[in-house]
Amino acid sequence: MFKRTNSLASERKRELFSQGTKRSILKNEMRNFHSLSQLVISAGPLKSMPAVKHLKTSYFEIEIFDAQTRKQICIMDKVMQTSTIHDVKQKFHKACPKWYPSRVGLQLECGGPFLKDYITIQSVAPSSIITLYFTDLGQQVCWTTVFLAEYTGPLLIYLLFYLRMPYIYDVKESSRRLRHPVVHLACFCHCIHYVRHLLETLFVHKVSSGHTPLKNLIKGCAFYWGFTSWIAYYINHPRYTPPSFGNRQVTLSTINFLICEAGNHFINVMLSHPNHTGTNACFPSPNYNPFTWMFFLVSCPNYTYEIGSWISFTVMTQTLPVGIFTLLMSIQMSLWAQKKHKVYLKKFNSYMYRKSAMIPFILLEHVCCVSACEYAHIF
Repeated sequence: MFKRTNSLASERKRELFSQGTKRSILKNEMRNFHSLSQLVISAGPLKSMPAVKHLKTSYFEIEIFDAQTRKQICIMDKVMQTSTIHDVKQKFHKACPKWYPSRVGLQLECGGPFLKDYITIQSVAPSSIITLYFTDLGQQVCWTTVFLAEYTGPLLIYLLFYLRMPYIYDVKESSRRLRHPVVHLACFCHCIHYVRHLLETLFVHKVSSGHTPLKNLIKGCAFYWGFTSWIAYYINHPRYTPPSFGNRQVTLSTINFLICEAGNHFINVMLSHPNHTGTNACFPSPNYNPFTWMFFLVSCPNYTYEIGSWISFTVMTQTLPVGIFTLLMSIQMSLWAQKKHKVYLKKFNSYMYRKSAMIPFILLEHVCCVSACEYAHIF
């Protein structure tokens, strides 16, 4: 009887112990659940993970034909849609090494405009297969080479005539006649003009990375070098006669020449740097520099100052070759100025009120008529 009672007591203790253990485990689980819920509430709503998008890269196939013979030259496959015409030219050069990229001209149709290097394939692709026509542009040279050659030649050629080389002038006549001071002054001004052009080409102008046919280099050099030889021959000739009005004419024209050279330089520096907005999208506005105030009157003051320099040089030397060169340069620059002026009218009409292209107070009626027509077209 006693043993049975002990066994019942031990079983009772075991049951109580097991119940206590279960209660402690349950309390611990409740605490863990409570802490976990607090953590979830403080973290906020759960954010779904963004789905990974699998972008399919589309490729194009480009067929290149000869624009003259219409025969197929090559086929380029797997050309990405972000590729540019410049990239196509690079691949074309790898397929046909005899044509380097600057010599390659690509068209969408025969006789059409050549595609610019920055144009993307996607923008000109009617379908996944693109047909382009190839034209050989001939030997090309970069624009920096063209400008350096055009400006270096006149500088050296004028100095050869100024030194009166024996194979150019008669030695006895050259030694017998003294030079007028305007001859030395003309050499100084001529050198300043072309040295400024050379330095601006190297350090100021943002010359395009494009190329031009070799024939343009030959024509430009023939024009500048030929006229410089003609001008220098007359000014440095032993029988050269000074200007009619003497020192007053030389002094005034020299001062005006130097003013125009300084103005041309400051305008070129201003055009080469972006404006205060950080872009070149705005029409250049005058600043504290008085030489930039020409922008109030004309849209291309660099051409205005350039022509002013050559007019002053013509008055200073009073020679026919300089006058003819100045006339031709004025005609050419007026054409360039009118072309730029039309572009400015389309982009910056509000800035172009009562401005002429190159010569102040000239062509105002034409400008106003164009502006009025554009406003009428808008409204």
